[in-house]
Amino acid sequence: MRSIASVRTVGIVIGAAAVALIGTACSTDDLAQNASTSAVESSASIPESTSPTSDASKVAQAANVKVEGARGVEVTLTGPIAERYSSATEAERKILRLPLTGSRNAGTRESGVVYQQFEGGVITAPNDRPGTPAYVTYGKIRNAWNVERDGQGVPTVVGSNGSAGPLGPVASDVETRGHVQTTRFEHGSISHDTKTGKVTVTVNGKVVPSE
Repeated sequence: MRSIASVRTVGIVIGAAAVALIGTACSTDDLAQNASTSAVESSASIPESTSPTSDASKVAQAANVKVEGARGVEVTLTGPIAERYSSATEAERKILRLPLTGSRNAGTRESGVVYQQFEGGVITAPNDRPGTPAYVTYGKIRNAWNVERDGQGVPTVVGSNGSAGPLGPVASDVETRGHVQTTRFEHGSISHDTKTGKVTVTVNGKVVPSE
């Protein structure tokens, strides 16, 4: 009798389960489909920051970039310089051309500014920490920035130039509006009118001679 009662109990349980499945219209195929849909929705909701192709991953991949430099010498770009070079447009790379070698053409200033000179321009950043913005400077703007100037920005034989000069480090890429190119610096700006060739240098709000 005990054995028969057990069998009846099992039969009741199985029957109840079958009724539950029918009542909710959930077949095995439906469950599998729902599981698949949930997996797709879960995958689609993954934040970009955790994706293998996220910006963080791109930055990590750009930590070291090897480039063939002048005279065929391999140059390794690192940190913000590598990151900016990796994101450079085709037009910017054509302007920059090959990186230059030697201690005078790449390194770190006393202020912490890092730089890499190229045949046609330069990439600089305020420091070498990953994620620090780096900027491309070239043409007549770069030339005017490299002019030796005194503390007020007036050209002089015994002044300072580049990031050590009165303009300070670069604070933007070359921005173009119409035929005027402008680069902002920590203490001023330099504009180049590509139509007239005129270069305007402003230091601490005052326009000074360009050369």
